Amino acid sequence: MNISENTRVTHADIVARGWDAVAKGDWDTLVADYADDMIFVMPGQQDILNGRAAFRDALDNFGTALPPGLEITGLRFVGESDEVVTLIDWKSDKIPDGSHAAVLFRFEGDLIVEERWFVDTEEWKSAF
Repeated sequence: MNISENTRVTHADIVARGWDAVAKGDWDTLVADYADDMIFVMPGQQDILNGRAAFRDALDNFGTALPPGLEITGLRFVGESDEVVTLIDWKSDKIPDGSHAAVLFRFEGDLIVEERWFVDTEEWKSAF
């Protein structure tokens, strides 16, 4: 018996796989773990993408939505049921001492139905 057959992929594993895909710029692998009717709530909580197709299209312009020189310096995962939160340490050209953010991932089954970013909105804007 193969040990990997008995190893359950957790929601935290799915989120971690997504962050790996982001680091590689592998958008197709990233969106494979999202439901067709998912929502993505952007930093500032005002811009919302509805649906996996809209999310995938937005990823082609991903670099323009991020502060120049953005570097993720740490990731921690909290939770395991139907919600996983990623705590992010980051820095950028204009925020060289770094800051923090949190990203909520809500699941239905093994698909992400919501991704919602929580950042200091004023600080995020000042990073551009």
